[in-house]
Amino acid sequence: MRAMILAAGLGTRLRPLTDTRPKALVEVAGRTLLEITLSRLSSFGVRDVIINVHHFPEMILDYLKARDNFGLHIEISREEQLLDTGGGLKKASWFFLQDSAHSDEPFILHNVDVISTIDLRRMLEFHIKKQALATLAVQHRKSSRQLLFDADLRLCGRRVAPDQEPELDRSNPTNALREGTPKPVSISAEGAMPIRVEGEGAALPPAETSEHCHSERSEESAFCESQPVRSQPPQALAFSGIHVISPRLLRLMEEQGVFSIIDTYLHLSAHGEKILAFPADDAYWRDLGKPDDLAQASRDLK
Repeated sequence: MRAMILAAGLGTRLRPLTDTRPKALVEVAGRTLLEITLSRLSSFGVRDVIINVHHFPEMILDYLKARDNFGLHIEISREEQLLDTGGGLKKASWFFLQDSAHSDEPFILHNVDVISTIDLRRMLEFHIKKQALATLAVQHRKSSRQLLFDADLRLCGRRVAPDQEPELDRSNPTNALREGTPKPVSISAEGAMPIRVEGEGAALPPAETSEHCHSERSEESAFCESQPVRSQPPQALAFSGIHVISPRLLRLMEEQGVFSIIDTYLHLSAHGEKILAFPADDAYWRDLGKPDDLAQASRDLK
């Protein structure tokens, strides 16, 4: 199985730690984020990995060489300019398409700055069973990166600031806003609350949302593509930075240069492709974007 680790970011939120090293080499409980991610991927059968690099790239190459690539086949994708998640994946697409014998096998895309106990094997099985183009690990928790999913767990939008237009793809007639069809619904920032308080083990029920799931005064709003009214409003879920992707997606990426993979997902979902949520509320997950997060993660790992 193959994977890509997104490790090119500057790690500005982790300064001053990242003033002298790449984010991937910041340590948690005596282990680097890169080692933790590689070890986790390896435990699920991943043997071939590509890592994108930009900030202190030579340090990452020297680190891997000194450790014999942790026993894995590792390639490096250098980004002279940061390409964001979508652009970074597109630049590295050759890695997943070069071998025709395995060019249809799903692969994992994993942020280097998250740790979790999300079951990647179950996630892969879910992806294959549902014949998805991409599957995203999600949870019910507070986040500025919430995506919207319908009753079938299909991606249908994301939360945006109230002064921005809803992100609708009108190139598909079924998604175009037409007179007499329902307008996009919105979900307030309180539409999804955490199921688990990490570090405390306390379980919390999801917050109740209004029947119409609409709040014009919320700090952020969530919009779905125009579609027939379903029996329940879309769910606002927090993305966990872990994807399972079918290589066919790489051939469908029309964007160029610097772009987010989420933009690609929203565009393809609006055109009928299956971009699905994999609920992972039962798993531990933590973003390691800030020094306080590193400290908490160190305590958790112990």
